[in-house]
Amino acid sequence: MAISPPESTAADTETAPWEARRSPSGEHRLRRLLSWLAVAGLLAWIVWGFWPKPVLVETAAVARAPLTVRVSEEGKTRIRNRYVVAAPVAGRMRRVPLKAGDEVKAGATLLAVIEPVAAPLLDPRSREQAEAEVSMREAAGKQAAESLEAARAAQKLAEEDRDRVRSVRRIGTVSEAEKDRAEGEALIKAAEVRALEFSIQVNDFRLAQARAALARPEVGTAGGEVELKSPVSGRVLKVMQESEMVVTPGLPILEVGDPLDLEIEAEILSRDAVAIHSGDSVEIEQWGGEVPLQGRVRRVEPAAFTKISALGVEEQRVIVLCDLTDPPLAAKALGDRFRVEVRVAVWHGEDVMVVPSGALFREGNVWKTFVLRAGRAVATEVDAGRSDGRLTEVVAGLEVGTEVLLHPPDTVKDGTRVTRRAPAGN
Repeated sequence: MAISPPESTAADTETAPWEARRSPSGEHRLRRLLSWLAVAGLLAWIVWGFWPKPVLVETAAVARAPLTVRVSEEGKTRIRNRYVVAAPVAGRMRRVPLKAGDEVKAGATLLAVIEPVAAPLLDPRSREQAEAEVSMREAAGKQAAESLEAARAAQKLAEEDRDRVRSVRRIGTVSEAEKDRAEGEALIKAAEVRALEFSIQVNDFRLAQARAALARPEVGTAGGEVELKSPVSGRVLKVMQESEMVVTPGLPILEVGDPLDLEIEAEILSRDAVAIHSGDSVEIEQWGGEVPLQGRVRRVEPAAFTKISALGVEEQRVIVLCDLTDPPLAAKALGDRFRVEVRVAVWHGEDVMVVPSGALFREGNVWKTFVLRAGRAVATEVDAGRSDGRLTEVVAGLEVGTEVLLHPPDTVKDGTRVTRRAPAGN
């Protein structure tokens, strides 16, 4: 016979109230602690992510050093003395055999030859006028010759009368007045003869001129060429007229000069040219060599001119001419109108407190810089002086050795935490 389990009673199934409020076990307590720690770590990581970090910056120290203020401008080389050879007479110029760069010698190198050009053809009306002019001059010559014969006959008669008066005068039958009249008549007739002789010569010249206007001489007559030789030793710079052609007086044919006799021409803004004087030192850069060329200012032209800049702004500029001093052998490769960079020294100081120009910035009309103090950027007002673009003179506001920020980013403000950027390669 099976035995059934004992029936449970209500007292056995009910849980006592103090049994439900029993304290959790140690394992449950550990799980709750880990959850709170994870939430706290996440919050700490979020706070750390949004916490401002020090800005990486580059720094430099204020120091004392030599400072030279220069005016920089683009320039070009040019030959000091240029000679433009032009046609001295009208005629037909032969083809010029020279090219730009050919060497020439003063008084020896033949530059061009000009032949006389043939007289222009006469139209029928002009030819008839020229032929009539020749005929008129020939007839005038014959007329003057007949007048000369008549004048000579009159002169001979006057001289015979004078001689008779002189012979009778010795006897005393002729008055003094008749004698003077005979003498004067002879002189007058002699003067008329001489005048007619001169008129015949004038007519002969006019006749030759009329015949020359009618004639057409041959082109290329021997001895009629005009040879143009080089006025200086050097090279041909430019050939303006190369082909054979008919030239007029004053027409430019070619240009010669000495490429070794170079000067530098720079167009300086008028406000900068005021500080430039003759004798100032000059550095010529970007000429094609590694070492800058040295030079001196020779002349600052007194008159400015207007030039339109690349931005369309009208500028007043002044031409400054510079001479090279002891140029190296490599500088002989420079030619006419080569581009260079000219830097003229307008002020120099041997012991000047300077700061890199990249450390300064303007706020309104005040120059400021950020000084590194205790890991923070401190905005400091500076009294800036002259500058060469790389270094700037510090008149007041900083001391030697003070560390300043170079090119601070826009995120740097007064009091911003900063840290030095590690040098490249570390």
